[in-house]
Amino acid sequence: MTNYIIRRLLIAIPTLLVISFVIFAVLGLAPGDPMSQFGRNPNVPEEVRENIRRSLGLDRPWYERYFLWLNNVLTQGDLGFSFNSRVPVTDLIAQRLPQTLWTVGIAYLVALSIAVPIGVISAVKQYSWFDRIATTMAFVGFSIPSFAIGLLVILIFAVNLRWFPLIYDTTIQVVDLESFTKQLRQIIMPVMVVAIQQSADVTRYLRSSMLDNLPLDYVRTARSKGLRESAVVIRHALRNSLIPVIALMSLGVPAIFTGAIITETLFRVNGIGELLIRSTQLSDTPVVMAITFIYAVLVVLFNLVADVAYATLDPRIRYS
Repeated sequence: MTNYIIRRLLIAIPTLLVISFVIFAVLGLAPGDPMSQFGRNPNVPEEVRENIRRSLGLDRPWYERYFLWLNNVLTQGDLGFSFNSRVPVTDLIAQRLPQTLWTVGIAYLVALSIAVPIGVISAVKQYSWFDRIATTMAFVGFSIPSFAIGLLVILIFAVNLRWFPLIYDTTIQVVDLESFTKQLRQIIMPVMVVAIQQSADVTRYLRSSMLDNLPLDYVRTARSKGLRESAVVIRHALRNSLIPVIALMSLGVPAIFTGAIITETLFRVNGIGELLIRSTQLSDTPVVMAITFIYAVLVVLFNLVADVAYATLDPRIRYS
């Protein structure tokens, strides 16, 4: 297993290098000028704009800027300097990351707490009214795009019922019960949108995996020994059914971060996704490059985590 992990990590290095080169090339060749904000200001002389462009390295070809960026990342861990915010990209991401982790983390826990019992009950009571309703809701939640779910949630809970605030307030600091209540109320809708799609996905896979394991011999043997049905389902069937689901959940972590882009933009959550959208609109190439590359690292890393988790949980899987 150790040799396999080392090989995968060594393969990940050229993979990420190619990904970073492709991303930088796309951003470098894409239309848009980071200096356009100065172009609209008549008080900024042309020579000042050229000096700023030169200081930011925008007068160089994109491939020269890529190798300069790569050298700074490898030697100093420097992801660049934001054209728009005038701060290092690492500091900008560090400011936004807690909001994204807070939203995504809670949404993932909520999704699992909903999906696991529904998937188990739906498989045990196959073709019952509960199974039909759960399967239908899972397919609906999986099929509807997140922005449509977000708009529906806003219309119902923020506009009509007025239970939750429409705009996310990132300035709230949790210091007492009142501030905690405000934070909880404003995070419910973003968490709801992310959790609906994730719980629908996990429910479908867990139900299918449970249906594959329930008719097997080891489950019938457990029943023949006189074990209670709940013990048979939870200790035996569920334990083995979670193996492919855990691998699926590992692969789904990067998808949650990318899916949070739409949710954060919709609810004005001051997180990584909202920063990516705003930086793209302003042609803030260093920020877009850094966030996109971080997403690529997450995809490569959690693919490895999924493989290792699958081999660890399933004794039939061995990596030589």
